[in-house]
Amino acid sequence: MSLTIDTPRAATPAKKRTNWEKWGWVYMRVSGVLLVVLVFGHLFSNLMIGDGVHAIDFGFVGGKLSQPFWKVWDTLLLWLALIHGANGMRTIVNDYVSRPRLAKGFKLALFLSAALLILLGTIVIYTLDPCPPGADPALVASFCPTP
Repeated sequence: MSLTIDTPRAATPAKKRTNWEKWGWVYMRVSGVLLVVLVFGHLFSNLMIGDGVHAIDFGFVGGKLSQPFWKVWDTLLLWLALIHGANGMRTIVNDYVSRPRLAKGFKLALFLSAALLILLGTIVIYTLDPCPPGADPALVASFCPTP
């Protein structure tokens, strides 16, 4: 009497799928480190250099956002912070909301609110006119031409 083992079926390679949870985890770590640098750089440039918080007004913000470096810096800060926060909230929804339809609704609301805030913030950063016509010269940036 001999014992034979059937030949295993040939395994068909499974469709390669993206592991979104893994990439979300990686994003949280990388964006967290970048956000620490961006936030402390932002705070240092606004609060420690010059007159500190007393110097922050429309002219100060307009002057900073007239420089490409600060536009990119603030855009990175905006995008990374909002996506980081929304991803963290998504994780909380995954952990604590047990009803699938409610969880899907919360995630949709998170996505839409983050996308709207990113869109509006980016529009403000790139379309802010630091020298608005008809503005009080005492309130605008010093580099604006006087009427």
